[in-house]
Amino acid sequence: MSENPKIAIVMGSDSDLPTMKSTVKVLAKFEVPFELRVLSAHRSPEAAHNFAREAEQRGIRILIAGAGGAAHLAGVLAANTTLPVIGVPMATDRAGGLDSLLSTIQMPRGVPVATMGIGSSGAQNAALLAVQILALCDDRLAKDIRDFRKQLAESVEEADRKVQEWLEENS
Repeated sequence: MSENPKIAIVMGSDSDLPTMKSTVKVLAKFEVPFELRVLSAHRSPEAAHNFAREAEQRGIRILIAGAGGAAHLAGVLAANTTLPVIGVPMATDRAGGLDSLLSTIQMPRGVPVATMGIGSSGAQNAALLAVQILALCDDRLAKDIRDFRKQLAESVEEADRKVQEWLEENS
């Protein structure tokens, strides 16, 4: 656990860790303090409720919830806090993660959950969205996000250059 975490990453099961490591890596890259927990909407509902209710008092600003199957964790957290909640649906054997996606995204009016894509790319995007939200009030993070986006664009330009060179050589 980081000192003075700003983001809480919560997983419904420790089996979600391989996917949620993408979230951890992004937050570490941007030097955003976070905590990582396993809480279940169904198997430890009281702990999940209490965690969400106490998060803001502990300095948490954003919750990222990864869960699979019924995937109610993000919704349970959102129902118990006014902090932003970002849901990450886990891939599953049953429906490839579509079950998780639908369970996470279908929230009732008034209890929003920002839902990312299924799996590791969704976990990475959850962290990036959280950093962007924090960057609204943090100049260092705002600069870091701009630099990150610039690097993304440069990598695409480099890939295009290589493809164009290949095309010239093979035409």
